Amino acid sequence: MTGFSSLRALIHVPTIFLIGGLVFFMAEKSHADSLEILGSKLPDRVMGWRAEPKDHFFDRETIFDYINGAGEVYRAYNFQRCLSRRYLMTGGPAIVLDIFDMRSSEDAFGVFTHDQDGDSLDVGQGALYRPGWLSFWKDRFFVSIYSEEETALAEKAVRMLGKTVASHILSEGPKPRILSELPAEGLQPKTVRYLHHPDILNYHFYISDENILNLAPGTEAALGEYRRKEAYARFLLVRYPGGEKAEKAFASLLRHYLPDADSKGVVRLENGKWSAAALEGPLLAVVLEADSRAFAESLIEKAMADN
Repeated sequence: MTGFSSLRALIHVPTIFLIGGLVFFMAEKSHADSLEILGSKLPDRVMGWRAEPKDHFFDRETIFDYINGAGEVYRAYNFQRCLSRRYLMTGGPAIVLDIFDMRSSEDAFGVFTHDQDGDSLDVGQGALYRPGWLSFWKDRFFVSIYSEEETALAEKAVRMLGKTVASHILSEGPKPRILSELPAEGLQPKTVRYLHHPDILNYHFYISDENILNLAPGTEAALGEYRRKEAYARFLLVRYPGGEKAEKAFASLLRHYLPDADSKGVVRLENGKWSAAALEGPLLAVVLEADSRAFAESLIEKAMADN
């Protein structure tokens, strides 16, 4: 298993364009260099495994040559480049290391939350291990290490390599701010997803073929599951860059997804579950489904009160 845009307006074109272009170029160069620098610090050997002579690099276009099925997932999180290295051992399975530069720690965290199966490990800023596969995030990097065959020795090597890679990513980065705005009571931590692309939302909870919530790189969204006693709910919180965009998204949601909602924005769905939505400034709260009206309303009220 392999792992899975905006420039500021230029005001004074003759001068600021050149300066802005230079600044942008330098920023891009810094990001480009960082994977090579990181790669140069990584071990050539891990236990009995030896790295192939040449690393491979992929960008936003060539990533499809490497992981065609999951390329769009990374691009949905502002993926920039990937370093891929294979470690080989005679008579043993290949171990593949992929380091994805996601440009921001928020997006590195977002990719990490896309698949949260596995056992938690103390590696990087958050790590999971499933049979043969270790993934973690740290700063703006998402790291995937997997063995092409699960063996006890390969597992030990994968875990060792993960700790080594994490140690060479010297800084940590913040999680998305919107996570702290989710209601805390009953939230199931390993169900939380961070996203800002409609395809990622639809993967975890299908809403529409159209982008009815106007999700975009400038938006922040957190999706999570809740359990309180025997009751269950799925909740979405979206913060827009401005109140006007939030209002348009709210109107679109009511028109396309909750056309029968009452004056409080609550409706009972065909499957017997309850859905609700409310808007407060740039913040849109949506209960996608809940076992009861009371549960749906309490999540909305708590989200609005806390923000």
